[in-house]
Amino acid sequence: MSKRYDAAQLKEFASTLFQRAGLAAERADVLAGVFLQADLMGFTTHGMNRVGSNLDWLASGESRRDGEPEVIADRGNCFNWDADFLPGPWVLTRAIDQALERLPEHGLVTATIRRSQHIACLAAYLPQIVEAGYVAILTCSTPAENTVSPQGGRDPLFSANPLAFAAPAGDYPLLFDISMSVTAGGYVSRARREGRKLPTQCLKDSDGNLSDDPAAFEEGGSILPVGGADHGYKGAALSAMLEVLSMALGGYGRGDKSAKDDDEANSVFLQLIDPQAFGSRGDFLRQTVALCDLWESGRSDSGDSRLRVPGQRAWSARQRQLREGVELYPTIMQDLQPWADKLKVPMPEPLNP
Repeated sequence: MSKRYDAAQLKEFASTLFQRAGLAAERADVLAGVFLQADLMGFTTHGMNRVGSNLDWLASGESRRDGEPEVIADRGNCFNWDADFLPGPWVLTRAIDQALERLPEHGLVTATIRRSQHIACLAAYLPQIVEAGYVAILTCSTPAENTVSPQGGRDPLFSANPLAFAAPAGDYPLLFDISMSVTAGGYVSRARREGRKLPTQCLKDSDGNLSDDPAAFEEGGSILPVGGADHGYKGAALSAMLEVLSMALGGYGRGDKSAKDDDEANSVFLQLIDPQAFGSRGDFLRQTVALCDLWESGRSDSGDSRLRVPGQRAWSARQRQLREGVELYPTIMQDLQPWADKLKVPMPEPLNP
């Protein structure tokens, strides 16, 4: 049985680790909250699992502890920041706060951020937006990363390029967080660590052969784009689009030699939409609720279960884990124990020892 932890205690634990690593309490709380939110919704590779890497970046100086993002451009309804390696969850949360403040006036606010340290799970930023009644589109790319090969090619070109979306609906929002690769690098690394194969041949080795062995990726191979070996041109096209939105609009990416040394730093694209800028909230919700209801009530292939709408499981898991405790992937606390010992922070006690 997996161990469960009180959500508030997990957040306090992570925040204290970040504070002992030199972050101000307010910034540490933001990071801890973002990572916790990811695990609450079931995105286990980019939640508390990313606390250790962020502590590494703070310790090495790869993440800036202090300072503000530089404003490159600002027209009110759109702005572009240079984060200069500020912690990704903090700087993106700042950008979302700015966009939310401006949304009542503009109806639609778009932002880009260049050189943000890794922003982790995109879905983790969506609850506050969708609960306020707004639509969110969020994507990022990694200029220094080449892990995903284009259709027909064996050389990795793109980063995973996740795309997250949320819209208010009925009992749960329409919400998803997907990468433009068949699988995410975090799942490949986890499979390699656990000594198991991936469920499908979603990789290519360095010679262009399809593979389900994580070692093929680690030894110079690549991850297939969405659509896989047969329809990967769709995923490659979407990858290119998202890199244009994040890197090109932000003005920093693959065209800059210095970007190759940026490790996991992200280029970010964010857009918030107020449905009431286009019509009544009731009209909007009538359509989104109908869409989710029709989807959920459709016939399943097996005939004995209801279809699951994107967002339904994550929203349910979030509510359940806030009540009953957060179920962490088994290796997460194991990996955080050395940091807790080093920074002299007590480990949280599980609710079910």
